[in-house]
Amino acid sequence: MEINTTRVQIPNNDLLIDACLAQPEGNDKRSAVIVFQEIFGVNNNIRDITELIAKQGYVAIAPAMYQRIAPGFEFGFSEEDAGFSQEAYRLGLEYYQQVKYQEIFSDIQATIAYLKSLSNVKTDSIGCIGFCFGGHVAYMAATLPDIKATASFYGGGITQPSYGEEIPTVNRTSEINGTIYTFFGTNDSFISQEDNQKIETELKKHNINHRVFRYDAGHGFFAGFFVDKYPFLAQNPNVNRQAAIDAWNHVLKLFENNL
Repeated sequence: MEINTTRVQIPNNDLLIDACLAQPEGNDKRSAVIVFQEIFGVNNNIRDITELIAKQGYVAIAPAMYQRIAPGFEFGFSEEDAGFSQEAYRLGLEYYQQVKYQEIFSDIQATIAYLKSLSNVKTDSIGCIGFCFGGHVAYMAATLPDIKATASFYGGGITQPSYGEEIPTVNRTSEINGTIYTFFGTNDSFISQEDNQKIETELKKHNINHRVFRYDAGHGFFAGFFVDKYPFLAQNPNVNRQAAIDAWNHVLKLFENNL
């Protein structure tokens, strides 16, 4: 499927949020998917995922969630960018620690409003996907009535007070309206098995339509999906191509069945 990828800006009051917009050619109305970044910004990996989703027939958009803190920040998944360097991690974590819950929530809502303003988007058929920091943001987004399907990959901090809030995001699980799939690595050094079990317990407790997938992998394992494009990723012990492919197939079913 032929797609067009452009850089756009999402208005949110006096803020303009940079975003990557990828969409199939033509004027047909389509479902839409928001892609939430990792701590490395809207980098080439997030753009790859955004385009990958667009090639499945969706309008896909990846908003810059660090717009207020570090406009234009990205650290890519390539040897030249040293995507897994200590400097990349240090900067990404520094910005991550400055984000505020209500500001993130506002940016999510602005992104939804932007998608609804596009003539080729089905306004009642919007989903989201996120990774790491974005996995948590996706869980937050799932509590909005406009979000019909959510794929949350190894979202950190969901079970703890985060982004300046005293109430953990997991305590808002009852507000999830659509279907949510969560993906975890059993060797994740950032997210304990106790934490992802607590998330599953809350999803069951509130009868949320959900599935929880666990893989013999570490944090960030979905990067393995692009190991052919970025061979150096194979050197990272957390990367797991088999797990990434299996997870992607579940994501496709999630969106196919709910959008």
